[in-house]
Amino acid sequence: MKRVYLFCDNGMSTSMMAQRMQEVADKHSLPIECKAFSYKKISTILEENKLDCILIGPQTKFLFDEINKKYGAETPVMVIDAADYGMMDADKVLKKAIVAMKKFKNK
Repeated sequence: MKRVYLFCDNGMSTSMMAQRMQEVADKHSLPIECKAFSYKKISTILEENKLDCILIGPQTKFLFDEINKKYGAETPVMVIDAADYGMMDADKVLKKAIVAMKKFKNK
């Protein structure tokens, strides 16, 4: 099971995106778990779970450098595209996360 977790300010606005991404994964029988959290919980979550992809909400993209510096050596980190996020295009966001995981694995 791959874990694709989304992080934003309070974890509220990304929870809908994570839910929709989970629906897409389930529909295609992909072994992926999508959940959303506040970025304030990222260190605790990463102590408890190995993540396969870290997605940052566009409203907190200012955190990318810090999160990528801390966790990017072991896990791909990316900012969700603002247009995809605004349209709640879970299919596109999930596809981009899968591509990022594949590229990371082949590094």
